[in-house]
Amino acid sequence: MTLEADTLANTRDQLAQLVQANDRNSIETILENSSTSELARAVAMLDEHERGKLLDLIGAETAADLVEQLPSIQAVQLLEDAQPDQAAAVVNELPSDLQADLLSDLDAEDAEAILSRMQPNEAASARRLRSYDENVAGGLMITELLHYPAEWTVSQVIDDLQLKADEYRDYQIQYTYVCGEDQTLIGVLRLRDLLIGSRTRRLQDIMIPNPLSVPDTLSLEALHGFFQQHHFLGAPVVGASGQLVGVVQRSDVDQAWIEQQDRSFLRRQGIVSGEEIRAMPLLERARGRFMWLSLNIVLNLLAASVISHFESTLAAVIALTAFLPIISDMSGCSGNQAVAVSIRELMLGLAKPSDLLRVWLKEISVGLLNGLAVGAIMGFIAWFWKGNIVLGLVVGVALALNTMVAVSIGGIVPLVLRRLGRDPAVASGPLLTTVTDMCGFFLVLSLATVFIDYLI
Repeated sequence: MTLEADTLANTRDQLAQLVQANDRNSIETILENSSTSELARAVAMLDEHERGKLLDLIGAETAADLVEQLPSIQAVQLLEDAQPDQAAAVVNELPSDLQADLLSDLDAEDAEAILSRMQPNEAASARRLRSYDENVAGGLMITELLHYPAEWTVSQVIDDLQLKADEYRDYQIQYTYVCGEDQTLIGVLRLRDLLIGSRTRRLQDIMIPNPLSVPDTLSLEALHGFFQQHHFLGAPVVGASGQLVGVVQRSDVDQAWIEQQDRSFLRRQGIVSGEEIRAMPLLERARGRFMWLSLNIVLNLLAASVISHFESTLAAVIALTAFLPIISDMSGCSGNQAVAVSIRELMLGLAKPSDLLRVWLKEISVGLLNGLAVGAIMGFIAWFWKGNIVLGLVVGVALALNTMVAVSIGGIVPLVLRRLGRDPAVASGPLLTTVTDMCGFFLVLSLATVFIDYLI
């Protein structure tokens, strides 16, 4: 056992023993002194009963700190294993955006049980945030922010900050906002202007008017592009009527973007839920993976049916079997390059689903050049290796044509999927792989069938 594994096992064993002994003080000491990754792994190794009892033993503030350090799926498990009263006390201590995320991930019955036991104002705010999709600005924003009427003076703002210092202490304050009637956002204040300006000046005289803001329905992809273009720590979020409803922070958008890419990667690998961890129930994990495995059976059967149709050609020219996987893989690489560019352009707002023709023309141009280049290289290798120039022509032409097919699919399929409301990062890969395999096998074997007399 390595030193790291030994440390992890000790942390887990210590936690389990202290939970059984109801030793709250020692548990809190371990939580304070353990790294985030070590803590997450140790908690994951506790059984359901131990996890539930852990939250019951430690205070709500400590439990909230623990929940903030854990991956969302693990935090949800902790809340599910706790009693509703204890879970509500923990959720009350969390930032508003995390409250909404965790409550949205809980079963509806569990979420309602917690909401009914939360403080009324906290529950109302959480319900409002839960109404947003988790991957739009409204679902990512925090509602803990500072905003003041335009008529207030600097002195009034400073007095308010001092009077409510305890309440504001946990706020992640980067900006202070100025609102007009009906909470309409009209300006932003820099803290330095508050500190060094005359205390008698009104906020409307020192604010930066008409600040950049984002609508509460803006997608995660568009938010990511916004923060790529503007080097802000955060941006105000406004509703349909321009009223200030929250602030979305760059760090939260970056984190959500990374998590989305992680989920997409997991789904591409067959983890259908995109949220599997090994602490989940066995049957739930197996069912999710089986759905993907069964789909791949169908896709592979389609590709195999093409080969089966040309069995006589393969039997006559056995050398073709060495080139089939090469053509499939090379074309797949070209197609994946096109997929990556299309997804990035969609993310940055540089391409829209209506740009199919423009995107295809751009990709087919690249595909033609690269297809001719890699086709010529592979054709020469086949000729040199097997001593048959016709075999080289068959392999080279098939690879060139399939490269053009692959970049065409890779370029336009993400746009089509986006128009259909599907995740292009997840569905593009299987479609690309299946079509390029089938087309590649068909092109090689059909050309070989035409020129069979020159290959045997």
